[in-house]
Amino acid sequence: MAFKLFSSAFPDGGWIPDLHTCRGADVSPSLEWSGEPAGTRSFALVADDPDAPVGTWTHWLLFDIPPGAHTLAQGCKPGSLGVSGANDFGKQGYGGPSPPKGHGPHRYYFKLYALDVETLGLAPGVKAPLLSRALKGHVLAEARYMGRFER
Repeated sequence: MAFKLFSSAFPDGGWIPDLHTCRGADVSPSLEWSGEPAGTRSFALVADDPDAPVGTWTHWLLFDIPPGAHTLAQGCKPGSLGVSGANDFGKQGYGGPSPPKGHGPHRYYFKLYALDVETLGLAPGVKAPLLSRALKGHVLAEARYMGRFER
């Protein structure tokens, strides 16, 4: 069975509903996964926008997610599961799509990593570059899900 990430909020490659963006309540979408490889000891999630005009923009970092978890509920708050890093809005937790007006559609990738360690040893509030360095050598598998948004 392949390692898969999915959401009931929108189809893979589809449009992200306003509820999960700056036009709505800006709450995280629900995410579910299955098929992680044997030996998975934790998960890490990175959600980002590679189409941002300033370079890839990080919307959500979550790591040290327990291996028994297979769901992130809609509206997941920092501290409810795993450890939250800081997004590029300068806050812990989810920050929904908010591209510049008239910039065209952006792609938002939700990337879930199955890891061979129980903890990455990072403090809450770390930024994406530090998390990326900590992931090196520990990723057993990666699952991706993508949504689109424009305003």
